[in-house]
Amino acid sequence: MLENLKRYHIVLASNSPRRRELLAGLDIDYEVKVLPGIDESYPGTLGAEEIPQYISREKAAAYEAGLRADDLVITADTIVWTDGRVLGKPKDGEEAKAMLRLLSGRTHQVITGVTLLTKTVRRTFAVTSDVTFDTLTEEEIDYYVERYRPLDKAGAYGIQEWIGYVGVSALRGSYFNVMGLPVQRLYQELKTL
Repeated sequence: MLENLKRYHIVLASNSPRRRELLAGLDIDYEVKVLPGIDESYPGTLGAEEIPQYISREKAAAYEAGLRADDLVITADTIVWTDGRVLGKPKDGEEAKAMLRLLSGRTHQVITGVTLLTKTVRRTFAVTSDVTFDTLTEEEIDYYVERYRPLDKAGAYGIQEWIGYVGVSALRGSYFNVMGLPVQRLYQELKTL
């Protein structure tokens, strides 16, 4: 399977251990390469699905200058969207707790934008999953933030961690997308390269 990828040197441009784990699950060989200082800001006029696609394209553009003929670079960006705004990575524990209070007892969207870049192809797509949280108590929120320190996660949570076990009451869409990489859709896209 994915015989067409044998002609490529695949580069995952991400520091995320979850993305590394998920891409490894597709049984393809890849290298992790992360360039420092890539700007992840975006125009304020963009809609929900446009934001992570824009950022993943910008991340990919940073690799263009050094791109070899056989390179295939995969970039991704994940956001949590609720009430018409992005919940990014919290700056501290208090902001993480505030985000979880906002998500508690409600449904929000997790959207991942992915860009595939070669010398001849630039393809970007987004996948959206709806996640519903049960109502979380202050004690549960405090426990999770203090024990798991989710400061590196959009929306201040990892679905694969304790909070996902006890708090997520419904999911419509890809679980792996919520973790940070929609591997089923990525697999379909890679098949057509």
